[in-house]
Amino acid sequence: MPLTLRPATPADLPALHPVIERAYRGDSARQGWTHEADLLDDTRTDAGALVAILADPAERLLIAVEDNAILGCVQVSDRGGGRAYLGLLCIEPMRQAGGLGRQLIAAAEETARTAFGATMIEMTVIDRRVELIAYYERRGYVRTGETRDFPVPVDPPLYMTVLAKPLR
Repeated sequence: MPLTLRPATPADLPALHPVIERAYRGDSARQGWTHEADLLDDTRTDAGALVAILADPAERLLIAVEDNAILGCVQVSDRGGGRAYLGLLCIEPMRQAGGLGRQLIAAAEETARTAFGATMIEMTVIDRRVELIAYYERRGYVRTGETRDFPVPVDPPLYMTVLAKPLR
């Protein structure tokens, strides 16, 4: 079956949650290049947070599915005032670097435009992840100069670089 990108449903969440964890944390994440496993050892998210995303009309969670297997996801949030936020972008570690991330980013940007009327989309990336920041810059995102605290206190502290892109 060909690759499809579609909104996630509650039935998708039991299969999606492990994909997210494998992509971001633990030894399995090290098989890819976009992981946070060397910086963080907690879980990335939980089932309750994913259910809350699906229930919120200001959120969209898109998934990539091939042969009935979920390969990745991206979250788009309406921030109001023509702004959207891109987050939770992840791909199964062994499928990274094959173009799926670009497809999910494009779908997220289109969703931001059509679902939320956004004219700008932003994201945050851990500032130590210079290779990932460079990846997003190659996709048209620019550093805004703003830095935010990591959403969860960790020791040593982590900071987030804010990137943004106008949507046409």
